[in-house]
Amino acid sequence: MTLLAACALPRSGPNKNEIFDGAVERGGDAQVIYVNDHVTRASAFAPAYGFSNSFRNAGQVGADEIRAGDVLGLSIWENVDDGLLTSLGASSTALTEIQVDSDGFIFVPYAGRVRAAGSTPDQLRQTITERLSVQTPDPQVTVQRVAGDGATVSVVGQVTSQGVYPIERPTRSLSAMLARAGGVAIDPEVAVVTVKRGNDSGRVWLTDLYASPLNDIALRPGDLIVVEEDQRNFTALGALGGQTRVPLGNETINAVEAIAMVGGLNSQLADPTGVFVMRDEPESVASRVLGKPVIGTQRFAYVLDLTRPNGLFLARDFIIRDGDTVYVTEAPYVQWQKTLGAITGSASTADSLTSIGN
Repeated sequence: MTLLAACALPRSGPNKNEIFDGAVERGGDAQVIYVNDHVTRASAFAPAYGFSNSFRNAGQVGADEIRAGDVLGLSIWENVDDGLLTSLGASSTALTEIQVDSDGFIFVPYAGRVRAAGSTPDQLRQTITERLSVQTPDPQVTVQRVAGDGATVSVVGQVTSQGVYPIERPTRSLSAMLARAGGVAIDPEVAVVTVKRGNDSGRVWLTDLYASPLNDIALRPGDLIVVEEDQRNFTALGALGGQTRVPLGNETINAVEAIAMVGGLNSQLADPTGVFVMRDEPESVASRVLGKPVIGTQRFAYVLDLTRPNGLFLARDFIIRDGDTVYVTEAPYVQWQKTLGAITGSASTADSLTSIGN
């Protein structure tokens, strides 16, 4: 009965031997690997944020170029008392809120259907002037481009003012557009900026955006800018100072730092020879670690023995990645203590019951 009770004693998870029993060599489905210098180098794969060349090489949008969807304002002066467009006694007429249609054209009375998309306001002014001059002497035309929905981007997420913003001369770059939206509304250290352009997307840390001009990409019409808090994290379990999910932030975290972030090893429970980092490795990384080709994603349980002469150095060099589980087993004597406690506790309970019976 005592042995059965001992087997059912509470604990924080599997012990070291039980994890090793799940190794591929023993019929399990996990690669259980002791960490060494080769493993730290081969597994040091950290997906980095950044923009591809297609984003970085895109030229800036011409702030004055008229596009379908833009709204224009025209003012026309005529050199006669009773002009084509001006009323009697007036020298000019204003045509406001003229939207460029989906084909890129606008309609101007007496000038007809005029192609506006692709032109600058000055080029469009010349075109309208030439068409009107056939019917009225020496017309004078001004064209004002009001940014419409032809050259806009959407800014959403953790910014002060979400919305649809026009790409104008001061806001043609990513950082300028974020400033136009009032800046980010979360801690800049954990803010990630994603730009979605058609079927492509790229993301960058906000701090890296401001640190490198290469990340301050030119915006294109239709871009979607999303600002969000980074969600990368690892989970800490077992004989640690705390058992929780821990954000990675924008720093590179090693195993020593990961353990320290949750209060270190529990000195009353932890087995320093049984520190495990569990993750799913992509095919390319798994092949480098094992030194042989494998097919598909592989389950790995990396073992860190902190009692070895270089154990702490290896743990310092082993990088923690998004989705990792850091698990520390209990020391073997802990279960013995629990077993003895259960036995002595049972004996004490029996003596108490006997005393009550007497």
